[in-house]
Amino acid sequence: MIDREDLARSAFLSCIGICHSYQGKDVLSNLDLTIREGEFVTLVGPSGCGKSTLLRLIIGQERAGSGEIILSGEPIGPPDPKRGVVFQNYSLFPHLTVLENVILSKKLGLSRWAWRNLRREAEEEGRDMLQMVKMIDHAKKYPHQLSGGQRQRVAIAQTLLQKPTILCMDEPFSALDPKTRESLQLFLKEIWKDFKMTILFVTHDLEEALILGTRLVSLGANQSSSANGSKVLIDRDISDPCIQATLDAERRNKLRGIPEEIRRIATDPSMDDGV
Repeated sequence: MIDREDLARSAFLSCIGICHSYQGKDVLSNLDLTIREGEFVTLVGPSGCGKSTLLRLIIGQERAGSGEIILSGEPIGPPDPKRGVVFQNYSLFPHLTVLENVILSKKLGLSRWAWRNLRREAEEEGRDMLQMVKMIDHAKKYPHQLSGGQRQRVAIAQTLLQKPTILCMDEPFSALDPKTRESLQLFLKEIWKDFKMTILFVTHDLEEALILGTRLVSLGANQSSSANGSKVLIDRDISDPCIQATLDAERRNKLRGIPEEIRRIATDPSMDDGV
């Protein structure tokens, strides 16, 4: 039996007894999940199992039907910069340059006079961030002049500039070609190590989840329960160097060594409920 008060106190992020539904249909049922500071957690499961729903609850875009989500000892509220988010669709304004997009969050809410005083400092921060994501040479370009991978790098820089305590990512690379996707996976691992940050990464791609994460969490319906919504079915530490070395070989061999229970739960099309 989980002591939920102890759970909330000991974890960096705690989702406790989360239940959520849409139009009377259960999506999440009594879900418990804890994330330690500095972890790279990859969240997998079949389409419709509630992965993106859980992420939206964590960043505050929606409120859970019941249960608690606690970050750094405090219940979460509406969206704020501490919970950074990167989606599949790039959050860039077409009429702004790359640099202007990255520093936009610094400008919002300021008067014209206040922005005039802070603009130079913000631009310096923005250039430093673009240098870090290897996009400084594109600072004066507009989004339509960039490739999909470049736009996603800018979106990540835009979020990191706000200094989030946790970075939530919802299928950020799924629309990219395989070569660009692999490049950005390596880039994201570097960012995670450099910033020593906590990442929650939603993906439908089991290979991507195993390559990126230090921990693999799979959602799905519990067949032995009367509740129809999803909960955590698999929670595995995959940070061991031996496992990671094996994954490099498995990537070339299409992950032949993935335990069958993970493969089945993460990819079973019969669990696709379209949510």
